[in-house]
Amino acid sequence: MTTGFDDIFSIRGKVALVTGGSRGIGEMIAAGFLAAGAKVYISSRKADVCDATAERLAKTYGGTCISLPADLSQMSGIESLAARLAEKETRLDILVNNAGAAWGAPIESFPEVGWDKVMDTNVKGVFFLTQKLLPLLRKAAAEGAPARVINIGSIDGLKSAAFDTFSYGASKAAVHHLTRFLAAHLTKEKILCNAIAPGPYPTWMLSTGVGFGGETENADWDQVGRGNPSGRVGTAQDIAGLAIFLSSRAGEYVVGQVIASDGGAVGTS
Repeated sequence: MTTGFDDIFSIRGKVALVTGGSRGIGEMIAAGFLAAGAKVYISSRKADVCDATAERLAKTYGGTCISLPADLSQMSGIESLAARLAEKETRLDILVNNAGAAWGAPIESFPEVGWDKVMDTNVKGVFFLTQKLLPLLRKAAAEGAPARVINIGSIDGLKSAAFDTFSYGASKAAVHHLTRFLAAHLTKEKILCNAIAPGPYPTWMLSTGVGFGGETENADWDQVGRGNPSGRVGTAQDIAGLAIFLSSRAGEYVVGQVIASDGGAVGTS
């Protein structure tokens, strides 16, 4: 038997949507996809930030990066995003459900609004956006190579966090199990679903949690990294490389999995 390995990690020519793509892990994945030759749409709640990031990524990495702002905590935003994408594309090869929210408060005073906002964005948004985009995902799968859905969870959904982020950890555990449910229903349609559970990455969300006030560029990430088994925080290459693997021929036999990208925080504990 002759086995070919040419382009085994290629996603060139694929059409991808990355939600929460204006910053943090979503921006890292979008950048990696662009550098690998995919056409990338990014979405986030703030239109001006989303537009600016799309322009900057296209200029930096080449290719096409298009901004489609939307509030994915609301059904109206989910439906609007799906409709606008369908106006521009006949298929969607890769959907990265990354848009997320967090809320921290002591257990005695944790508010209902903090619970509902996180669950609506992190769980409800993932399910219903995937649902609304099924026609485009099915069109991509019909071309001979499976379409991909990659849900971004968190190691906080695999273990207890140090922060008082009760709804966030619960929401990410739900995302992990939802991924398995989606895989059970969609794999036979050649739509492959997996989840990535990131650990510490230099993002706005982690920056606020560790006391850096949302600063990412000039924060002391080495200090945070020293508490990790790998001695560092993650990089754009780490998260984008895993997302590219899951989106390429190389990752075609990986289905319904939750893969931690955390430098060993979960696996060595």
